[in-house]
Amino acid sequence: MSSRLPRPASSPDRLGPLPNLKRKAVDQLEEDDGIGPLKMSALSHPSKPGSTFRPPRPLTASSSNIPPSNIGTTKPRVPPIRSGGPGVNGRSTNAPIPKSTRAVSAPPPKSTRPTTTSGARYGATRVKTEAAAIGPDQIQDLREEIKDLRAEQAAKNAKVAEDMDVEKLKVLELQQLHAQQDERLLQARTAETESRRLVADLQEKIEDLQKKHSREIMTCEMDQSRLQRQIESLKDDLRISEADLRRERDTISSLKTAIAEQSTAQVTLEARIAALQAASGNIQGKLDESDMNAGRLKFELEQERQRTSELEDKLREAETLRRKLHNTIQELKGNIRVFCRVRPVLPSELTSSPSGSELAAISFPDTKEHREISIVSSAESATGMGRKENWEFAFDKVFEPQATQAEVFEEISQLAQSCIDGYNVCIFAYGQTGSGKSFTMEGGPTEATAGMIPRAVEQVFSVAAALKSKGWEYKMEGQFLEIYNETINDLLGKGEFDKKKHEIKHDKGSTRVTDVVTVPLESPSEVRSLLMLAHSRRTVASTLMNERSSRSHSVFTLRISGTNGVTRETCEGTLNLVDLAGSERLNSSGAAADKDRLKETQNINKSLSALADVIGALGEKSERNEKHIPYRNSKLTYLLQNSLSGHSKTLMVLNLSPLAAHLGESLCSLRFATKVNNTTLGTARKQARVVS
Repeated sequence: MSSRLPRPASSPDRLGPLPNLKRKAVDQLEEDDGIGPLKMSALSHPSKPGSTFRPPRPLTASSSNIPPSNIGTTKPRVPPIRSGGPGVNGRSTNAPIPKSTRAVSAPPPKSTRPTTTSGARYGATRVKTEAAAIGPDQIQDLREEIKDLRAEQAAKNAKVAEDMDVEKLKVLELQQLHAQQDERLLQARTAETESRRLVADLQEKIEDLQKKHSREIMTCEMDQSRLQRQIESLKDDLRISEADLRRERDTISSLKTAIAEQSTAQVTLEARIAALQAASGNIQGKLDESDMNAGRLKFELEQERQRTSELEDKLREAETLRRKLHNTIQELKGNIRVFCRVRPVLPSELTSSPSGSELAAISFPDTKEHREISIVSSAESATGMGRKENWEFAFDKVFEPQATQAEVFEEISQLAQSCIDGYNVCIFAYGQTGSGKSFTMEGGPTEATAGMIPRAVEQVFSVAAALKSKGWEYKMEGQFLEIYNETINDLLGKGEFDKKKHEIKHDKGSTRVTDVVTVPLESPSEVRSLLMLAHSRRTVASTLMNERSSRSHSVFTLRISGTNGVTRETCEGTLNLVDLAGSERLNSSGAAADKDRLKETQNINKSLSALADVIGALGEKSERNEKHIPYRNSKLTYLLQNSLSGHSKTLMVLNLSPLAAHLGESLCSLRFATKVNNTTLGTARKQARVVS
């Protein structure tokens, strides 16, 4: 605590300045009581702690009870400067202040001494000098006033001490509350840290669950896609089965109708028999004798039936043996066969001009084996006499116009079986434009009109399924190419036609084409889809001989690889099904008027001529064994090199038009087919190996 007392409420700063006379009296009383001078400059204002009390202003007439005549007669003397210590205005505070002398000539000027804190002692000394003029009554009053001021000051000091104790208690409570708040804040921060850690753990778990959920969704989608593909394949198989079931139901319905007709006829016969029995009662004896003869004849008839059954079994065995021997003979001859098929007349040809729809004189003399075809031509000579020419040709099989697709494929099915056994098989259709090659190979939209390609593929899948029980597993893949203007195009490639350059590679009896799309096949329905896609992209154009003439050679290749897990044996077979573009003359087709059609026709005829050269060279090689085979003269012959060189079983299907207007083209095709049929090739080799 400071040694200075607080300034009382009745100090001059609060109650106004005291008269100089009263201050002098107070100083005098303090000296008399032995207290010493009251240092007002050290007292602090109660309302403003730490403030310093100002020294009293100089004594003037207006602020004291001294008469003016006594005030202006004296003038304070300036004390001499001492070395004891600085006082007010450089004077020593220990030197006595001399009494003032009265002025004689004029009153003292109204001047005030500067009020400074350092001049408080100088003011008190001056009051003491002037206190002699104050009376005893006034001094007594001043004493009482001073006691009252001190009592009031003591009460105020007590109240201030009490207020300070209360404030200290409040500060202590606030400190305790602040400590509690700090502890709660620490607990809250700890809880918040724990919550954030829990939130981070939960966020990690949520992200892991989301990733797991995403993976499960992706797996489910892949499984769903796979199941959808299986469902589509099963639906296709179901449609095929339903079509077979409808055919069987139609057959059963026709059989039921025949049975009903036979039942009606039987009832009629029984009625007639009953009438005859009633009418023939008188000839019963003769009937008994006839019964004896009938029994004998019945016994003989039964013997004849048994003999006929035995002969039929022998005939079937002989037919099977004949086919095997025939197949062996064909392989020894070079393993190349030729079939000839004459297409029927189209309805559009019947409704066109009568001269253009006139039929050629084509006959089929061989009614048993169906291996011969004959053509008769009538013409006038230069002399006006009639001339009749007859040409006869023989092939491995000849199909008349009414022959169905199923009958044609029945003869080809054995070649499809050879492909499963590991042989390379090539079947190609040859003939002029509009002779039915595309219909023979690809067929129509119905099951009855399906061509050789879908039927062969279906048979391959059927045989592969039957051999599965014997340990064989087969994988199949297909590709579809066309040769247009001596350029190979991939009919299954992306875009209209890919810009890649395809090259033909031959390696150990197999033929490959670079950079082509090869599609794995699981069912015959996929093959039908590929045929539809390739057919829509194949190059066709309209000519005078055919509204949709194929302007390119198409080649469908089915590759088969089989593995037997029991015998560790493998086999690889290839089935090439070729639809050649039609040979045609420029004058008859009208291609000479269009430069694009002209170029296409020239390339088609060039490739077919190259094929004829290869066939001719093969025939000459079989005689001298030194003839060079010009396979590289055309992309077509180079692609079919292994099919024509004896490494595969080859079948040529010659297609002919029945119209007389096409007789010249038909004769050219027949002569070429005869040359092919007479060509001798090597024996086909089976592509098989044993897995070590």
